[in-house]
Amino acid sequence: MPRPPSTQPTEVELQILRALWENGPSTVRAIHEHLVDQRDTTYATTVKMLVVMLDKGLVSRDDSVRPQIYKAAASQSRTQKQMLNNLIKKVYDGSTSSLVLQALSSTKASKEDVAKIRQLLEQLEEDA
Repeated sequence: MPRPPSTQPTEVELQILRALWENGPSTVRAIHEHLVDQRDTTYATTVKMLVVMLDKGLVSRDDSVRPQIYKAAASQSRTQKQMLNNLIKKVYDGSTSSLVLQALSSTKASKEDVAKIRQLLEQLEEDA
């Protein structure tokens, strides 16, 4: 039995989503021009990727206009939260603290980042 297709965006799909989040609803041509700046790709590949993303529910398409307009189905923040939640479940057995500790121990955080983390922790303690 084949496994169900993933609803998580691939790296290329994320690049397309970033173009849509940055520029808003766009034509295939505009999305393709954004992608070409980042990777060597063809227009046909961009069209195919958008069709796959449409099937996955990552984008929606306005067929009432020509050329058709694509837009991200979810906000950047919502997509990031969904992807992070999946990562926490799959890699860290559902432990948010394990993810945070691993992230903080694997890279050097700037003073600004540490200050933001402290502020967030204080806010979480107040809300608890």
